[in-house]
Amino acid sequence: MKVTVVVDNCVPPSARGPFRGEHGLALLIEHEGARILFDTGQSDAVVHNLGLLGIHPSSLDAIVISHGHYDHAGGLMAVLQYAAKPLPVYAHSDIFQARVSIAGKRHFIGIPFTKPQLTELGAQWKLSNRPTEVIPGLWFSGEIKRETKYEHGDAKLLTCQTDGNCSEDPLLDDIALFHGSDQGLRVIGGCTHSGIINTIQYGLTITGQSKLHTWIGGTHLGPVTPDQQNATLDALEDLAPELIAANHCTGFAMMATLRNRFGDRFIPAFVGTVIEW
Repeated sequence: MKVTVVVDNCVPPSARGPFRGEHGLALLIEHEGARILFDTGQSDAVVHNLGLLGIHPSSLDAIVISHGHYDHAGGLMAVLQYAAKPLPVYAHSDIFQARVSIAGKRHFIGIPFTKPQLTELGAQWKLSNRPTEVIPGLWFSGEIKRETKYEHGDAKLLTCQTDGNCSEDPLLDDIALFHGSDQGLRVIGGCTHSGIINTIQYGLTITGQSKLHTWIGGTHLGPVTPDQQNATLDALEDLAPELIAANHCTGFAMMATLRNRFGDRFIPAFVGTVIEW
């Protein structure tokens, strides 16, 4: 399995091409001859960066959307346009909810396109809240069980009804990808609004693994309370992963904390980062 960071907030000075960075996430997963795009960033930067990696969207076999926020699904239209073919799109059935953030100036953060628009461009929807095998050995989590007492939602992220009434968004559509291996569980997350530990524990259950090997993706640990950060990091240390490759919504301060806690087992997963087993 090979995972390449296609879109992230940051492009390192060592990048081997003129990649574009943006507040968003996209990962290319290559496994058993298949190419799966996990999230699409917020713009056509995903297509630009894929091109620099020598990957044309027409070579993709499927797309997975981690949740219905613009910075994870905003590039979906561009990918479908350039792919110019039908593509399975795996996601939770709630991804098209109307969503706003009240962090700073109130603003829309949902998917900026309608389901019919994306369908016309070739999206073959695989919407489900249950675990589904995307390709052999790689599992779409479906709705993640939330059992920890300390992993809470973000009160600044809201979902709105057609009458304009808004309330805290539980983000039940937040999903991850799981891969079981001889080395243990590998987890690929988007923003992980479900909570890192909830997500890992659910992945262990789905795959039948007993050990966490790798975490890749956004953690959403930057915006949460210090109490939640500490409790999560303590539990993550107990799980003893061999690699944590964090990016996007993790934030620089939390990346520094992860480096202090996990040493060489932590890497910042900026654009162009390649992780391969």
